[in-house]
Amino acid sequence: MTNNNPLIGIIMGSDSDLPTMKDAIAICEEFGISCEVAIVSAHRTPQRMVEYAQQAHHRGLKVIIAGAGGAAHLPGMVASLTPLPVIGVPVATRNLQGVDSLYSIVQMPGGIPVATVAIGNAKNAGLLAIQILASHQPELLQQVQEYRQNLAQSVMDKQELLNKLGYEEYLKLKP
Repeated sequence: MTNNNPLIGIIMGSDSDLPTMKDAIAICEEFGISCEVAIVSAHRTPQRMVEYAQQAHHRGLKVIIAGAGGAAHLPGMVASLTPLPVIGVPVATRNLQGVDSLYSIVQMPGGIPVATVAIGNAKNAGLLAIQILASHQPELLQQVQEYRQNLAQSVMDKQELLNKLGYEEYLKLKP
């Protein structure tokens, strides 16, 4: 996960976001992409957030994935402080199920973009970060293409099993 030359920074506003953000870490590991993981609160450690965002590209990071719940200022604030692409992950909250987080992240003013994935979908944030890196790395691009082919094959395998068993028996296999 973490090494001397991470390419992706995965940050979150609180350790309570880690159960969501672990999916971004896992997909980076699956692709063999080094990442660093940090708790960087926009509200409780604002100076740490500023330093992290401003120094990220100097430390060799290429993309930042920022997960946040509630007011969800972390992705937008980091995007305003770094030249790197930032991908926001709205983290589900108890009261509003993450809709508040989604709105906070996706409503960025013109000039400060934050790519935003679905509520709780850190895996897609990790995949998007990997695709950004793959645009300049042919070997990684090949891995992304193989990953997509495997997804397609998985669907076809499920269809074959559905045809073989029928829908009632197929549903019995599902947890």
